[in-house]
Amino acid sequence: MAKTSHPILLVNCTTTDNVLASGQLIDASPSKCSGSGEDSMDGLSNRVPCCPLTPSLSPRKRTTSQSKTEPPLLRTNKRTIYTAGRPPWYNVTGTTFKEAFVIGLCGGSASGKTTVANKIIEALDVPWVVLLSMDSFYKVLNKEEQELAAKNEYNFDHPDAFDFELLITVLRKLKKGKSIKVPVYDFTSHSRRKEWKTVYGANVVIFEGILAFANKELLKVFVDTDSDIRLIRRLKRDVSQRGRDINGIIKQYNKFVKPAFEQYIEPTVQVADIVVPRGGENFVALDLIVQHVHSQSALASAHQGQPLPKTLSVMESTPQVRGMHTIIRNKETNRDEFIFYSKRLMRLLIEHALSFLPLKPASVETPQGTVYEGKRLSGQRITGVSILRAGETMEQALTAVCKDIRLGKILIQTNHDTGEPELHYLRLPKEISEDYVILMDSTVSTGAAALMAVRVLLDHDVAEDKIFLLSLLMAEMGVHSVAYAFPKVRIITTAVDKEVNDQFHIIPGIGEVFG
Repeated sequence: MAKTSHPILLVNCTTTDNVLASGQLIDASPSKCSGSGEDSMDGLSNRVPCCPLTPSLSPRKRTTSQSKTEPPLLRTNKRTIYTAGRPPWYNVTGTTFKEAFVIGLCGGSASGKTTVANKIIEALDVPWVVLLSMDSFYKVLNKEEQELAAKNEYNFDHPDAFDFELLITVLRKLKKGKSIKVPVYDFTSHSRRKEWKTVYGANVVIFEGILAFANKELLKVFVDTDSDIRLIRRLKRDVSQRGRDINGIIKQYNKFVKPAFEQYIEPTVQVADIVVPRGGENFVALDLIVQHVHSQSALASAHQGQPLPKTLSVMESTPQVRGMHTIIRNKETNRDEFIFYSKRLMRLLIEHALSFLPLKPASVETPQGTVYEGKRLSGQRITGVSILRAGETMEQALTAVCKDIRLGKILIQTNHDTGEPELHYLRLPKEISEDYVILMDSTVSTGAAALMAVRVLLDHDVAEDKIFLLSLLMAEMGVHSVAYAFPKVRIITTAVDKEVNDQFHIIPGIGEVFG
């Protein structure tokens, strides 16, 4: 492959001074790595057939393409990064987005691409990232190909093994911030499952695979790891995680993986913008990548140092409210007292939330025969929806304040394997789309469950500005996450705490008392 004219940075040192002394970082012109949407992606489709540059992907033994190596959430001690993206696209001020910045990662099998991707995501300090792998885009095999695959004779490392047409469509939409559906490939049956995974737009898209080096609009990063180290990693991984024998691993490596690397992967180092020796251990290289992304796309943390959003309403911390918080936050408080004062606070919270509903003037005649000029709700119904199980504790306060109110329930639980919130149960009243909806959860820490619950309501045609999210206690992280994703949702609480610990508990918080 002919060498390109733009410079390559080979980062293999321990100090930034040495890196900067080695030459220019990359060509930072827009044409190199921040191209614009449709035209650039059209060029992509024309290049793929004649430029078969593919990552070295061995036949997989895991069940599906959606694996632990691509977690939809990356959690640090300070924040949660949503790697499945998020709907709809707004920036921190509520205005529409500009195109996502796309990073292409390439390198040999077991070179550490996923490790590099995760470390880049964490260092970027942006909350919404899509991490996309070519594993999801294997073609569906015919009968003859399936027989070869069963005998480990099918070449999953060849460019023809991938559905590039679908891949190009997915990347084009993600770059524009649109939601897309990604296939879930079943490596047991060598076919796509019926259910596809929904992924939403993001600040940054990181893609591992052939397209990373097939178009100039992407920042192209080559992860360069010694072949002996890569083979050792494959042996350890395939024996411990995939139950394969050593002879089979070595046979597969020699027949498919090594030739694919030499023919398709290794030559792409010539067109890389940045080469990262030693993968995820090269902190200097990772830091420079992050600096470049920030300089090109003006990315910033969505809520670091930001004021609390205007859609948030916190009840006035009167001596009575603060006294009740003192009781329910005290670890020595017994169960009966905790329940009693929590219910008092919940009722005050509901009353406070109702003050934001639209009211219209109303005249009534009093028993004394005079007219009283008052207010009443502007015709629309109110529906309460609790996020189970903790949100259910707020239903009694709601029904005590709102007579004959309709109730719905949403059960969202975290998948402990992936860290992703999952919808397990849904019961909503009919014709909820016309109602004001009071969405209840007793506490909101990262906001992950609340985000999914709001998404469910929007999918049932509830207007975003008719959703009120109520919680007894929230963390700043959760407040910003909800407001950032859904700037028209009104957020109402009795208090906001600043921190979330490693177990995602609000600090100082009130502990695990609601479910």
